[in-house]
Amino acid sequence: MRKSFEPRAWLYPEPVLVIGTYNEDGTANAMVAAWGAMSDYKQIFIALDLSHKTADNIRSRQAFTVSITDAAHIPQADYVGIVSGHDVPDKVEVAGLHVCRAEKVDAPYFEEFPLTFECSLAELDENKERVFGNIENITADERILDGRGRIDVEKLAPIAFDPVSHTYLHVSGKAGQAFHDGLVYKK
Repeated sequence: MRKSFEPRAWLYPEPVLVIGTYNEDGTANAMVAAWGAMSDYKQIFIALDLSHKTADNIRSRQAFTVSITDAAHIPQADYVGIVSGHDVPDKVEVAGLHVCRAEKVDAPYFEEFPLTFECSLAELDENKERVFGNIENITADERILDGRGRIDVEKLAPIAFDPVSHTYLHVSGKAGQAFHDGLVYKK
């Protein structure tokens, strides 16, 4: 038996993404977006209320970073997600985040978040409030790499947002092998 619900933003898992931009005075700004994903091999999509300070900064600088939030830094990410850059211009400093300059784009990233995508603005859809960024570079802290130099999800310890209960969840543990487990049905 199944129960029906009205349409809601319940697609699981929803990543917790920290978006980094520079304000007009050059200080770093950060916000959290839970509605984001890959939109192409080299492009990220973010649903973004265009009244946010981050949207103003993206329009101005034509760049932003997207960092994967890890379990160790939930308080910092949650804080920059609940406080507006319009109201608290130094929220990055208040959260105790350490600012780094991205290598390829005019945007900051934050030392605390170990995996970051550096993006140039590809499109800002004013009608649907969507931002598309071309991935120019990806940086990963060496502490999250495995012995072969690849991302180790266990070391990354990413979190997801549960939009039903408003909680953060761990994303970890191998459940199967992609492009392999389904071969049992191949004839």
